[in-house]
Amino acid sequence: MKNFTKYTLTLALLIILTLPAFSQPEDPDAPTPFGFVELLIGAGALYGGKKMYNQKKTRE
Repeated sequence: MKNFTKYTLTLALLIILTLPAFSQPEDPDAPTPFGFVELLIGAGALYGGKKMYNQKKTRE
């Protein structure tokens, strides 16, 4: 019964969090915003990739 409750709550949370992803802008021809948050995410991904590369290189 615990697993069922855990899975149900997880599924409900995921559904609630993904609903805003389906929203559409008012004007379909409006450009997609590209802001500072996206740049931070990209920088974090590059930094993580560099750390993984360096860690893999030191193991060999």
